[in-house]
Amino acid sequence: MSRFWSPIVHNLEPYIPGEQPKVQNLIKLNTNENPYGPSPKVLDAIRLATSDILRLYPDPNASQLKQAIADYHQVDTEQVFVGNGSDEVLAHIFHGLFQHDLPLLFPDITYSFYPVYCKLYQIDYQTIPLGEQFEINVKDYNISNSGIIFPNPNAPTGRLLALDEIETLLQINTESVVVIDEAYIDFGGESAVVLVNKYPNLLVTQTLSKSRSLAGMRIGFAIGQPDLIEALIRVKDSFNSYPIGSLTICAGVEALNDHDYFEQTRQKVMTSRDQVIKELIALDFDIIPSAANFIFVRHPKHNADSLAADLRKQGVVVRHFKQDRVNQYLRITIGTVEENQQFLAIMDTLID
Repeated sequence: MSRFWSPIVHNLEPYIPGEQPKVQNLIKLNTNENPYGPSPKVLDAIRLATSDILRLYPDPNASQLKQAIADYHQVDTEQVFVGNGSDEVLAHIFHGLFQHDLPLLFPDITYSFYPVYCKLYQIDYQTIPLGEQFEINVKDYNISNSGIIFPNPNAPTGRLLALDEIETLLQINTESVVVIDEAYIDFGGESAVVLVNKYPNLLVTQTLSKSRSLAGMRIGFAIGQPDLIEALIRVKDSFNSYPIGSLTICAGVEALNDHDYFEQTRQKVMTSRDQVIKELIALDFDIIPSAANFIFVRHPKHNADSLAADLRKQGVVVRHFKQDRVNQYLRITIGTVEENQQFLAIMDTLID
């Protein structure tokens, strides 16, 4: 600790991202990255855009990217906000929409950045327990609040909440913002974006990191009615007017426009996910139903921490969470077909 720190810094416990190993030739199944690279059209567009123009600041509004997002989701550009990854978008949401007197609500097992944002922005919050099978019961959220947020599919569980359940939540919660964090929606769910014109308090966030293979470019966005978007723009322009670089804008536009590549790669991931689940069930794993590019699993006869360590020794990295209720589960990202086969072969040797 330093005497030069602001008082709030002393009590912050920062979010810990998944490990980015420095060791070569590991099978990396711990951070939910897409196993397939970006669209070739994205790479070509970045090469063409790499020129003397980089001496200039990018478009502060990222207008081309907003237009591509609006066109894809069939909304107006005034309903779109973009930021440097969905984490920055979420940070602006917490700062601009959740700082009220009542507590913010989110599940007890969910994206672990949420309580970090709450502490940073001094937001009171209340966690709502998931069900026995880690399901969200929307009726549990029918209490006074300053906002509601959860991923759909949820992370790290991968469980999907159906669109009609989200609509039920919106109907019983009309006086505060509901944020649906859809980082993984393209791997098996139906986006709540179709509801934004009907519900003025709904905000949907997405990212190009997962299904569009652009985690290294950092593109996130939110879609909602214009007054919610204006709040985020006010926060952004009071913090950083240029969060999206020129090459990033270019990459995002091309990724959204290449529908064929997007469809091919996401289908590969979903097919592989189903195969991995089948193989792990044969090894007696318990598996939470997943609509994401990862699975959440436990084995009744093997300690999760020990399994993760043994996998690491064999060159496979997965994610183990030490939080109560889930400390016997592993979150396993779906890799390429070859990576999945190697992982399963190694796991077969570890399970007696």
